[in-house]
Amino acid sequence: MTEFEKVHDFTNLYAAYRKSRRGKREKDSVAKFEAGLLEQIGILAEQLENRTYKMSPYHSFMVYEPKKRVVMANSFRDKVVQHSLCDNALEPIMQRSFILDNYAVQVDKGTHFGLDRLREFMRSYFFSRKAAADEQRLAAGLAPLPTERGNYAEGWVLKCDVGRYFYSIPHASLKEMVRRHISDEGILWLVDIIIDSTDDPGIPIGNQTSQWFAIAYLNGLDHYVKERLGIRYYGRYMDDFFLIHESKEYLRRCRDEIIRYAGKLGLTLNSKTNIFPLRNGIDFLGFHTYLTETGKVIRKVRKASKERAKRKLRGQKKALDRGETTLRHIEDSYQAWRNHASHGNSYNIMRKTDAKFRKLFKESEKAWHKT
Repeated sequence: MTEFEKVHDFTNLYAAYRKSRRGKREKDSVAKFEAGLLEQIGILAEQLENRTYKMSPYHSFMVYEPKKRVVMANSFRDKVVQHSLCDNALEPIMQRSFILDNYAVQVDKGTHFGLDRLREFMRSYFFSRKAAADEQRLAAGLAPLPTERGNYAEGWVLKCDVGRYFYSIPHASLKEMVRRHISDEGILWLVDIIIDSTDDPGIPIGNQTSQWFAIAYLNGLDHYVKERLGIRYYGRYMDDFFLIHESKEYLRRCRDEIIRYAGKLGLTLNSKTNIFPLRNGIDFLGFHTYLTETGKVIRKVRKASKERAKRKLRGQKKALDRGETTLRHIEDSYQAWRNHASHGNSYNIMRKTDAKFRKLFKESEKAWHKT
């Protein structure tokens, strides 16, 4: 079975439907699809096989957290097709070439994996410097310095962020990138339809395929930074990435090289890109992570994340009062934030945010609500 045959296979499309409906079964579009489920899947399988499939119009809307942006939502039938495409072609083929420290979207990766890798990097950086310094002192007949006096956390960070990443990706360059990984003509036909479903440049944030295109589009940069620039401590989540090195001057050179490389892809780095001391810590994936003088790594929820959580609770309270949501939905949403925050040294922040929740939602009976 070819890759494209796997995508339009009835069983695989049915599996893609089951995944696509998660958390959406109350929506009218899902109910309508399910009313004639087997027929709908059969039609999709036939249209894909005969290459007569066409995408439905997008529904566009604004979101304001964590920042203002336009989301283009596709129809449920298109979600099913893209789920099958990602599961049976894009993911298994493209992922083979990814470096370990490309964190977004992939199974067994994600936010907390990326945060744990950053912690490992910081500890490795600190103790490799300590080991080198100890060896030099011993060679000179001197005793090693106490850990807290060695300044082993001294170093530099280049933190990069691509400006308007999803909106800037040129279609021709993206298609060329996909063709470096995939040769199946049926897959390329479907990929081209999806890429060209919006204006050039840009890919829609709401598409599942866009997530895979976005993590793959900078895959070449990942290899360039690791293999050509020789950066050991590097990690990327979508368009947000960091480099750690002892030399500020070398990171300046790396920044220039990255700007040049990104330019060839039609991308630019935004004003958030800068070089700063490692001792200041790194804002990454919703946490501020920093090294102490003894080599301990501290991870705290960023202030912006805490304030965003409180704003969201206030908005959810208003929505609950208007009958637009349920207490169960709010509790589940807040529990997800607590689970995220629990991955850091965030006891006090969680305690204060819990108090905010208790004040707004006195009727909640969640266990953590009563503490």
